Amino acid sequence: MEWIVLGALALLVVYAVSIYNRLVTARNRYKNAFAQIDVQLTRRYDLIPNLVEVAKKYMAHEKDTLEAVIQARNAAVTGLKQASSDPGDPDKMNQLNQAEQGLSGALGRLFALSEAYPDLKANENMMQLSEEITATENKVAFARQAYNDAVMNYNILRESVPNNFIAGPFGFGPAQLLEIEDPAKREAVKVDFG
Repeated sequence: MEWIVLGALALLVVYAVSIYNRLVTARNRYKNAFAQIDVQLTRRYDLIPNLVEVAKKYMAHEKDTLEAVIQARNAAVTGLKQASSDPGDPDKMNQLNQAEQGLSGALGRLFALSEAYPDLKANENMMQLSEEITATENKVAFARQAYNDAVMNYNILRESVPNNFIAGPFGFGPAQLLEIEDPAKREAVKVDFG
Protein backbone atom coordinates (compact mmCIF):
# COMPACT_ATOMS: atom_id res chain seq x y z
CA MET A 1 0.00 0.00 0.00
CA GLU A 2 2.85 2.41 0.83
CA TRP A 3 4.36 1.85 -2.60
CA ILE A 4 1.13 2.80 -4.28
CA VAL A 5 0.89 6.03 -2.27
CA LEU A 6 4.56 6.84 -2.93
CA GLY A 7 4.10 6.05 -6.63
CA ALA A 8 1.04 8.31 -6.82
CA LEU A 9 2.91 11.13 -5.07
CA ALA A 10 5.88 10.68 -7.40
CA LEU A 11 3.56 10.89 -10.44
CA LEU A 12 1.93 14.00 -9.00
CA VAL A 13 5.34 15.67 -8.49
CA VAL A 14 6.45 14.72 -12.01
CA TYR A 15 3.20 16.13 -13.40
CA ALA A 16 3.61 19.39 -11.43
CA VAL A 17 7.20 19.75 -12.68
CA SER A 18 5.99 19.15 -16.22
CA ILE A 19 3.40 21.94 -15.88
CA TYR A 20 6.02 24.27 -14.40
CA ASN A 21 8.41 23.57 -17.27
CA ARG A 22 5.71 24.22 -19.88
CA LEU A 23 4.91 27.55 -18.21
CA VAL A 24 8.60 28.52 -18.21
CA THR A 25 8.85 27.57 -21.90
CA ALA A 26 5.76 29.62 -22.81
CA ARG A 27 7.00 32.64 -20.84
CA ASN A 28 10.40 32.46 -22.53
CA ARG A 29 8.74 32.24 -25.95
CA TYR A 30 6.81 35.46 -25.47
CA LYS A 31 9.90 37.20 -24.07
CA ASN A 32 11.86 36.07 -27.14
CA ALA A 33 9.07 37.29 -29.39
CA PHE A 34 9.21 40.67 -27.65
CA ALA A 35 12.95 40.79 -28.28
CA GLN A 36 12.15 40.67 -32.01
CA ILE A 37 9.79 43.63 -31.59
CA ASP A 38 12.55 45.43 -29.70
CA VAL A 39 14.95 44.95 -32.63
CA GLN A 40 12.48 46.28 -35.20
CA LEU A 41 11.27 49.22 -33.10
CA THR A 42 14.86 50.20 -32.33
CA ARG A 43 15.59 50.20 -36.07
CA ARG A 44 12.53 52.36 -36.65
CA TYR A 45 13.57 54.78 -33.91
CA ASP A 46 17.07 55.01 -35.38
CA LEU A 47 15.67 55.97 -38.79
CA ILE A 48 13.44 58.77 -37.51
CA PRO A 49 16.16 61.35 -36.67
CA ASN A 50 17.57 60.92 -40.20
CA LEU A 51 14.09 61.47 -41.64
CA VAL A 52 13.64 64.63 -39.58
CA GLU A 53 17.06 65.95 -40.62
CA VAL A 54 16.20 65.53 -44.30
CA ALA A 55 12.79 67.13 -43.77
CA LYS A 56 14.27 70.10 -41.84
CA LYS A 57 16.02 71.34 -44.95
CA TYR A 58 12.72 71.69 -46.79
CA MET A 59 10.18 72.24 -44.03
CA ALA A 60 11.65 75.20 -42.15
CA HIS A 61 8.15 76.51 -41.39
CA GLU A 62 7.01 73.20 -39.90
CA LYS A 63 9.30 73.26 -36.86
CA ASP A 64 6.48 72.27 -34.46
CA THR A 65 5.72 69.13 -36.46
CA LEU A 66 9.38 68.12 -36.62
CA GLU A 67 9.81 68.69 -32.89
CA ALA A 68 6.64 66.67 -32.20
CA VAL A 69 8.08 63.74 -34.17
CA ILE A 70 11.33 63.85 -32.16
CA GLN A 71 9.44 64.12 -28.85
CA ALA A 72 7.17 61.23 -29.80
CA ARG A 73 10.18 59.18 -30.87
CA ASN A 74 11.93 59.85 -27.55
CA ALA A 75 8.79 58.87 -25.61
CA ALA A 76 8.57 55.66 -27.64
CA VAL A 77 12.25 54.85 -26.99
CA THR A 78 11.62 55.28 -23.25
CA GLY A 79 8.48 53.13 -23.45
CA LEU A 80 10.38 50.41 -25.29
CA LYS A 81 13.17 50.39 -22.71
CA GLN A 82 10.66 50.05 -19.90
CA ALA A 83 8.73 47.31 -21.68
CA SER A 84 11.95 45.47 -22.52
CA SER A 85 12.79 45.23 -18.84
CA ASP A 86 9.65 43.14 -18.22
CA PRO A 87 7.86 42.09 -21.43
CA GLY A 88 4.27 41.26 -20.77
CA ASP A 89 3.87 43.61 -17.78
CA PRO A 90 0.45 45.20 -18.37
CA ASP A 91 1.42 48.73 -17.26
CA LYS A 92 4.63 48.80 -19.27
CA MET A 93 2.96 47.39 -22.37
CA ASN A 94 0.16 49.98 -22.12
CA GLN A 95 2.76 52.75 -21.85
CA LEU A 96 4.51 51.39 -24.94
CA ASN A 97 1.17 51.17 -26.75
CA GLN A 98 0.42 54.83 -25.99
CA ALA A 99 3.91 55.98 -26.96
CA GLU A 100 3.71 54.08 -30.25
CA GLN A 101 0.30 55.59 -31.01
CA GLY A 102 1.73 59.05 -30.41
CA LEU A 103 4.71 58.34 -32.66
CA SER A 104 2.53 56.92 -35.42
CA GLY A 105 0.34 60.02 -35.28
CA ALA A 106 3.33 62.39 -35.39
CA LEU A 107 4.88 60.50 -38.31
CA GLY A 108 1.54 60.53 -40.11
CA ARG A 109 1.36 64.32 -39.77
CA LEU A 110 4.96 64.62 -41.01
CA PHE A 111 4.26 62.51 -44.08
CA ALA A 112 1.02 64.40 -44.76
CA LEU A 113 2.83 67.74 -44.55
CA SER A 114 5.64 66.48 -46.77
CA GLU A 115 3.08 66.18 -49.58
CA ALA A 116 3.00 70.00 -49.70
CA TYR A 117 6.74 70.12 -50.43
CA PRO A 118 7.41 68.70 -53.92
CA ASP A 119 11.18 69.08 -53.55
CA LEU A 120 11.08 67.08 -50.32
CA LYS A 121 8.92 64.36 -51.89
CA ALA A 122 11.40 64.10 -54.77
CA ASN A 123 14.45 64.01 -52.48
CA GLU A 124 16.16 60.64 -52.86
CA ASN A 125 17.15 60.44 -49.18
CA MET A 126 13.57 61.17 -48.11
CA MET A 127 12.21 58.51 -50.46
CA GLN A 128 14.74 55.95 -49.24
CA LEU A 129 14.06 56.72 -45.56
CA SER A 130 10.30 56.56 -46.15
CA GLU A 131 10.68 53.17 -47.81
CA GLU A 132 12.88 51.89 -44.98
CA ILE A 133 10.41 53.09 -42.36
CA THR A 134 7.54 51.45 -44.26
CA ALA A 135 9.47 48.18 -44.52
CA THR A 136 10.31 48.37 -40.83
CA GLU A 137 6.65 49.05 -39.98
CA ASN A 138 5.77 45.81 -41.77
CA LYS A 139 8.41 43.92 -39.80
CA VAL A 140 7.11 45.46 -36.56
CA ALA A 141 3.58 44.32 -37.42
CA PHE A 142 4.82 40.78 -38.11
CA ALA A 143 6.87 40.69 -34.90
CA ARG A 144 3.94 42.09 -32.91
CA GLN A 145 1.68 39.34 -34.25
CA ALA A 146 4.22 36.68 -33.26
CA TYR A 147 4.53 38.23 -29.80
CA ASN A 148 0.76 38.44 -29.33
CA ASP A 149 0.40 34.80 -30.39
CA ALA A 150 3.06 33.76 -27.86
CA VAL A 151 1.38 35.84 -25.12
CA MET A 152 -1.99 34.32 -25.92
CA ASN A 153 -0.58 30.79 -25.75
CA TYR A 154 1.15 31.59 -22.45
CA ASN A 155 -2.00 33.11 -20.93
CA ILE A 156 -4.12 30.14 -22.03
CA LEU A 157 -1.57 27.75 -20.55
CA ARG A 158 -1.35 29.60 -17.22
CA GLU A 159 -5.14 29.99 -16.88
CA SER A 160 -6.05 26.39 -17.71
CA VAL A 161 -6.85 23.86 -15.00
CA PRO A 162 -4.74 22.33 -13.44
CA ASN A 163 -1.95 24.63 -14.65
CA ASN A 164 -3.43 27.58 -12.75
CA PHE A 165 -2.71 25.76 -9.47
CA ILE A 166 1.00 25.83 -10.34
CA ALA A 167 1.07 29.21 -12.13
CA GLY A 168 -0.25 31.31 -9.25
CA PRO A 169 2.01 30.13 -6.43
CA PHE A 170 5.11 30.19 -8.64
CA GLY A 171 4.58 33.75 -9.87
CA PHE A 172 3.45 33.18 -13.46
CA GLY A 173 1.36 36.34 -13.81
CA PRO A 174 -0.66 37.34 -16.85
CA ALA A 175 1.14 38.81 -19.85
CA GLN A 176 -0.22 41.80 -21.79
CA LEU A 177 -0.70 41.88 -25.55
CA LEU A 178 0.93 44.65 -27.58
CA GLU A 179 -1.93 46.31 -29.44
CA ILE A 180 -0.83 49.45 -31.20
CA GLU A 181 -3.96 51.14 -32.41
CA ASP A 182 -3.92 52.78 -35.81
CA PRO A 183 -7.08 54.87 -36.09
CA ALA A 184 -6.71 55.01 -39.89
CA LYS A 185 -7.10 51.24 -40.10
CA ARG A 186 -10.43 51.43 -38.29
CA GLU A 187 -11.96 54.07 -40.52
CA ALA A 188 -14.58 53.00 -43.01
CA VAL A 189 -13.51 53.07 -46.63
CA LYS A 190 -15.15 55.94 -48.50
CA VAL A 191 -16.48 54.99 -51.92
CA ASP A 192 -17.65 57.56 -54.44
CA PHE A 193 -19.51 56.37 -57.52
CA GLY A 194 -20.36 59.91 -58.62
